[in-house]
Amino acid sequence: MPSQDVIDAVRIANAADIRRAAEALHAVSMGMGFRAAVAHDIAARSTPTDAEGNVLAASVFGWPDGPDAWWRNPRIALESPLTAACRVESEPFWVNADGFRTRLPNRHLQAIDLSNFAARARTCAAIVVPVHLAFGQIGAVSFNPVEPGHCDLAEAFAVHGDALGIYARTFVASYVRAVGDAGQVPLGPRLSKREVECLRWAAIGKTDLEIGMIMARSRATVRFHIRNASAKLDAVNRSQTVFKAAQLGYISLRG
Repeated sequence: MPSQDVIDAVRIANAADIRRAAEALHAVSMGMGFRAAVAHDIAARSTPTDAEGNVLAASVFGWPDGPDAWWRNPRIALESPLTAACRVESEPFWVNADGFRTRLPNRHLQAIDLSNFAARARTCAAIVVPVHLAFGQIGAVSFNPVEPGHCDLAEAFAVHGDALGIYARTFVASYVRAVGDAGQVPLGPRLSKREVECLRWAAIGKTDLEIGMIMARSRATVRFHIRNASAKLDAVNRSQTVFKAAQLGYISLRG
């Protein structure tokens, strides 16, 4: 069961808290036999650091530094099956070369290539916690067994999976909040009902003329609403307007 004391210990209130919280996460994961690898944004080249700019992976979590360090590999987000899985799963799972294991079935995981697993994942097995954040950002924490060759994590996942999920989400979400929200979508004025309706149709590929026919409005009116939405979301074109509206939950891109 997750401990409230640990949850509080891994929560970050401000930048000065980062190292202390990372040390708490390291202590609890090592106590369970795992070394944590933390990414606050799987799409970013940067990796979590403390207030002085020290890389947490090396200075706290104990990963060997050097040119081949996992956080220095700019292609890991594209090559690792762990990060690929975090794009299609939101709950903790464990994985090894034989497949993904989740609490509930997820058919999308079965399509992920696990060939040459250990080299691409940098571990023979891991318990992984995807952390889906506001504005479409995805973080992740993988808990990798310290014991060499320990590749069957079924028992550890059953016992610790949910607790590790809570600790990882608390740490990553509070880290992102503490370091600021540069680059996130500006909230700005709320989109109007008509703007949202136009963007919903635009998201499934309808043209301005088609949207106007569906809504019984002129093409010029549709363009007016989409331009207004674009200005509110600080978007540079129609595609980015649709994407940002989806990030903020105004529309869905699932069809």
